[in-house]
Amino acid sequence: MTNPRETSPSGNARPESTPPETETGFVTTRREGRVAVITLNRPEALNAITIAMAAELARVVRALEVDDSVGCLLIRGEGRHFCAGADIKEAIPVAFPRTLTGNYLADLGTLGECRKPVVAVVSGAALGGGCELALMCDMILADETARFGLPEIRLGTMPGAGGTQRLPQAIGKARAMEMALTGRPMDAAEAQSAGLLTRIVPAGRLQDEAMALARSIAEASLPAAMAIKEAIAVTPDGLTQGLRLERRLFHALYATADRREGMEAFSEKRTAVFQHK
Repeated sequence: MTNPRETSPSGNARPESTPPETETGFVTTRREGRVAVITLNRPEALNAITIAMAAELARVVRALEVDDSVGCLLIRGEGRHFCAGADIKEAIPVAFPRTLTGNYLADLGTLGECRKPVVAVVSGAALGGGCELALMCDMILADETARFGLPEIRLGTMPGAGGTQRLPQAIGKARAMEMALTGRPMDAAEAQSAGLLTRIVPAGRLQDEAMALARSIAEASLPAAMAIKEAIAVTPDGLTQGLRLERRLFHALYATADRREGMEAFSEKRTAVFQHK
């Protein structure tokens, strides 16, 4: 992927309004015409999201949303995986008061609030927060290696970036309940059958087909595209309330012993022993 630092802000590869490289380098952007490609760039950690990385992703999305030269956003993961979720080692010491005062991981929701069309390109793992990021997008293209899941219950916690609200809308209440309450992932074929995916694309063609889709959207009238997205995505007022409730409950679980035990067990590669408190 092209690193934004490789091109001068006044160069031809991207306009001045395109976000610069992140402080960490874990979120990068490049431009192909009116398509902005956002890459989660921690392949050695399966693109797991840290607090700083989530904040940078939010800044990138906000900047692209107000850039009139961008007609469509495309989000992908560097390497073999889309995103394995939040960085668990970072999350272990987080205490309940901090989740409230810092509105912990709320920045991830920025992608779901973007008014421009967003396409997710998924290979490999899209788990936990990674699955929630994909759900925030308007379309999901995946290859045969893709796996979608909400395994938070195995860590003694719950989805906190819209998973309990958006997944039932995508695949129905019963399947969403099974995934969230057992942590069982879906492979690409099952995800397509359930209605989660736009389509499955062979791995060797995934990036090219995703870019072709994004270009076809970006070349259309931007006001019309934004209006269509708003009209199709409109949901009952309960979604906003549901997202707030989910985040509040997610934060509350940071006060439980089970949440810390689950995350420590995951980090230490052992089976968690929950005390149900």
